[in-house]
Amino acid sequence: MRRLNRKKTLNLMKELDAFPKVPESYVETSASGGTVSLIAFITIAFLTIMEFTVYWDTWMKYEYEVDKDFTSKLRINIDITVAMRCQYVGADVLDLAETMVASADGLIYEPVIFDLSPQQKEWQRMLQLIQSRLQEEHSLQDVIFKSAFKSASTALPPREDNSLQSPDACRIHGHLYVNKVAGNFHITVGKAIPHPRGHAHLAALVSHESYNFSHRIDHLSFGELIPGIINPLDGTEKIASDHNQMFQYFITVVPTKLHTYKISAETHQFSVTERERVINHAAGSHGVSGIFMKYDISSLMVTVTEEHMPFWQFLVRLCGIIGGIFSTTGILHGFGRFVAEIIFCRFRLGSYKSTSVPLPDGHTSNHLPLITDNSTH
Repeated sequence: MRRLNRKKTLNLMKELDAFPKVPESYVETSASGGTVSLIAFITIAFLTIMEFTVYWDTWMKYEYEVDKDFTSKLRINIDITVAMRCQYVGADVLDLAETMVASADGLIYEPVIFDLSPQQKEWQRMLQLIQSRLQEEHSLQDVIFKSAFKSASTALPPREDNSLQSPDACRIHGHLYVNKVAGNFHITVGKAIPHPRGHAHLAALVSHESYNFSHRIDHLSFGELIPGIINPLDGTEKIASDHNQMFQYFITVVPTKLHTYKISAETHQFSVTERERVINHAAGSHGVSGIFMKYDISSLMVTVTEEHMPFWQFLVRLCGIIGGIFSTTGILHGFGRFVAEIIFCRFRLGSYKSTSVPLPDGHTSNHLPLITDNSTH
């Protein structure tokens, strides 16, 4: 009884077989089938390698939401060199809340030489080349995000030559913490002093002929300092054509959360537009000579996440490639054989012309002769 049930179960499983086996004696091979099979195998191998490449690669996903954090401080990272002596210039921040943040709270004034050494000029040239490529190909920003903390430092390398030239410029570098509201970071003549209605700079003691706001922005960023991230103003250099010249940078800061397989950080991206003009009160161009960076905080926050293809999705795509190639080549091969058989059959029928066969009674027959095995010898 048990053996009978087992036999019924086995027969039932055979009935459910979706892959019937054809005896090898009924399988016919051909040169055309072998050619199509070789092409199919090569195509499958090529597409499989490409699919592996896609599987190992990652991409950046961007999500947007309202920034609800309005109580924390915003960090500004600054490294700017101005072509004036340190005792002649002052830097500070004044925001819309009339809050003044002096440079003494985190900035360092360092006397340096404005002209770069050969190694530093090569660094600046490469940084400017990267900036030009980033403006043309925005997808390179994803590569920079994924390579953060892994690439070389983007800071200006120290001088390698022992120049005996006396310092003629001032490097202002460090960081400041400001309120998360719109503000104005500026560098102008004279040190900043508090004032009941804002602030003022002691510019009266500085000779007008010593004004020179030619400057180089080695680094400017907002938020957490992340090595390897290149910001829009890094490597910027401006040469003043007049003593009374104003340089303005209008910056829109976007809070950004960066999550990759290497790091997780809170930083800020920003876009910038530039403007420069000569101050000439007689011509109606009013203002104050200096470098002004007016920034505004966006109300939207961007979350950038590095994603990877799931393994199950990779298997589904791989099975689709293998099955699809086999099915498609099988259909094309069958259709090709069908067309070839029709063409060759017509060719063979056209090769046999009607012939007259004499009969014993003197009549003739125009029927095609019967081809037998003996007629072929």
